[in-house]
Amino acid sequence: MRAFVAGLCLAAIAFGASAARDPLASQKWRSRILVVSAPTLNDAGLRAQRAALGPVRNGLAERDLVVLEAIGKGPEATALRKRLKLPGDAFRAVLVGKDGDAKMVSAEPIPPQTLFETIDAMPMRQGEMQKGTRRVP
Repeated sequence: MRAFVAGLCLAAIAFGASAARDPLASQKWRSRILVVSAPTLNDAGLRAQRAALGPVRNGLAERDLVVLEAIGKGPEATALRKRLKLPGDAFRAVLVGKDGDAKMVSAEPIPPQTLFETIDAMPMRQGEMQKGTRRVP
């Protein structure tokens, strides 16, 4: 029994260390992620991306798409940029699939229609739509 408990503790420690190294690990196989990176809150690209996404929240939810922002030079922003190899001094938008891999990287805000078309063309999303897991109106 002690060996089993020790094994569980080691697995938990290994998982925690993995998540600490990869700030996207907690969403893997659960959500698609749009990472929006900008040097400051006043960045024009950031403001435009936020404005574009505001009216389409239902479309984001239907596609299991969460938005994470990497703004400024804090530890969380730095970790996200490092994970995705993004510059800290310029706007970037990155669509990350449920598998954890970057599917699209843009130096400009990504229009919601482009995000939705890209996601809807993914094999996993096709399967979700066929199974009725998520439905696009």
